[in-house]
Amino acid sequence: MFELKERDGLARIGKFYTKHGTVEKPVLLPVINPNHILISPNEMKEKFKAQMLITNSYIIYKKKELREKALKDGVHSLLGFDGPVMTDSGSFQMYVYGDVEIRNREIVDFQKKIGSDVSTILDIISPPDRKYEDAKSDVMETIKRANEVEADALTVQGSVYPDLREYCASELSKLDCILHPVGSVVPLMEKYKFKELVDVIVASKKGLVPSRPVHLFGCGHPMIFPLAVLLGCDLFDSSSYAKYARHNRMMFPDGTKNFDEMSYSPCPCPACMNFGELKEMTEKERIKKIAEHNLWVSFSEIKKIKQAIHEGSLWELVEERCSAHPFLLSALKKLGEYKEFLERFEPVSRKTFFYTGKESLNRPIVYRYRKRIFERYEKPNADTLIILPESERPYSKTYYDVMKKISGKVNAHFVVNSVFGPAPVEFDETYPVGQSVVPTDVEYDDELVKEWVEKFDYPDVLFWKDDKTFEELGSFKRKTSFNPDVQKIKGVAFYQFGKCQNLFRGEIKIVKSKNGKIRNVFVNDEHILSVRNDGFYTLKMNGAKKLHLIFKYPKMRVVVNDDAVPFIKDGKSVFSRFVVECDPEIRPKDEVLIVDKNDVLIGVGRAIMNREEMLSFKKGVAVKNRA
Repeated sequence: MFELKERDGLARIGKFYTKHGTVEKPVLLPVINPNHILISPNEMKEKFKAQMLITNSYIIYKKKELREKALKDGVHSLLGFDGPVMTDSGSFQMYVYGDVEIRNREIVDFQKKIGSDVSTILDIISPPDRKYEDAKSDVMETIKRANEVEADALTVQGSVYPDLREYCASELSKLDCILHPVGSVVPLMEKYKFKELVDVIVASKKGLVPSRPVHLFGCGHPMIFPLAVLLGCDLFDSSSYAKYARHNRMMFPDGTKNFDEMSYSPCPCPACMNFGELKEMTEKERIKKIAEHNLWVSFSEIKKIKQAIHEGSLWELVEERCSAHPFLLSALKKLGEYKEFLERFEPVSRKTFFYTGKESLNRPIVYRYRKRIFERYEKPNADTLIILPESERPYSKTYYDVMKKISGKVNAHFVVNSVFGPAPVEFDETYPVGQSVVPTDVEYDDELVKEWVEKFDYPDVLFWKDDKTFEELGSFKRKTSFNPDVQKIKGVAFYQFGKCQNLFRGEIKIVKSKNGKIRNVFVNDEHILSVRNDGFYTLKMNGAKKLHLIFKYPKMRVVVNDDAVPFIKDGKSVFSRFVVECDPEIRPKDEVLIVDKNDVLIGVGRAIMNREEMLSFKKGVAVKNRA
């Protein structure tokens, strides 16, 4: 069983429960070949803190002495490792040699008998050069084999064809298992076809249920880990640490280097501390040291990824890593084609949007911002629209003097032509516009501003350049007026919740902090909203009651079963296993209305998951309740 603990989009830190202990993911599984052990499983645990290992059950089965010991004492005793062990089935050997001396049911039964924590079916490997009809046949045979056994891991196949991958994943999701590997990707990685790898992973994720971990089979190089985790992969197995070492190759987060061509190592790991001594070692000693280095780097990258998920900065890490290699950069650009899918799992906000290059604008949060700012925004009762160029944040501070001067002349609404698109100045404290680090000289899309102007049809429009532009205001007349504070609270609320004019019907009272920032909103003396650190609103119960009346079911709702109702009313959080329905538009960190099956409002809180996840996970918190 998998429990979600922290997340950053599709990437997640979670607990994977097995018979031999709980594993925190993302996790790296070093491959142990019992015939050729370079670094012992005990060293893996003690020195590298490996949580879980993977070994090949077919290799154990084929060698009599290994088979007998495994059947007698179990695979954990055979390897000398008391933590969780996953076993592969021999599919790779079948692919390389054409056949194996065991059938699907036999090898799965054997894995069960030797005590594997995660047994794997004997699936049909379908490499990238496979023709479509042949790949389809491979998928159908893999699905057939998955149905005939009770394996823990059911592998997604389908070569490089997204429709086959998604179909295979959706069919396997209907079966009972605990994990889904994505197979046949090693040739793509060996040939640096990372763009195609993105297609394969995304298609597989689209078909898989989100509550099961995803294992990217054969992904053992740290340069791939961040991208794969961003796309929702949770487990990686590595035999590369040993294979590369035997060829004097050292792995780094940005690629691979040949030991023979190195005079210095930039790596601070224990194996590299006395790098010069490696050249004086025997070949056997040096191979082991390089293998240790490869493991240190790989485990370190997993830790770095986890910290990025915790901070909400994984996109920045991925962009940094992908900029190190042209083919990884192509993969990063490919992500832009899937922003609509990725947006479903994108949290409402992170700590900061850190711009690393034009590819940053392919992030799903930018797609969401542009979509909502056109669909949900309502312009104020202003005569003149002033378009300001991109600047330092917050816009209201940078342009304070300019806006004050213009406002003394006309009733103007100010919008910044930002990298995100048209950014009304009232959004300058709201994510992503307000919590972003962006160079002021970056290119932006003028077409988006033109669309904005056409959509909202202001009587007068002026593109501000400098003080000389002020002279052009002479022909503009002040006809109407609006309250900028009220415009701000309405603009942010509409963006966050959807158009909800009646939320503010009545006498509005705005409470500000000492530095002038809006902190609380009251309507008719009822506290309805408080401002979060990301510029969005924390919804109070009075506000929730209003939105419950304004929006029709299932808008903003998370529906729980009858068993959960008394606990929700008592202030307990909503666990995913009690959720029976949910608004498809809810995103992680969204404010939500908690209702029973009769649509009676019983609580208000912040979502941890989206609809797909809430209805899939059987363990973990779906909504943090504030009732």
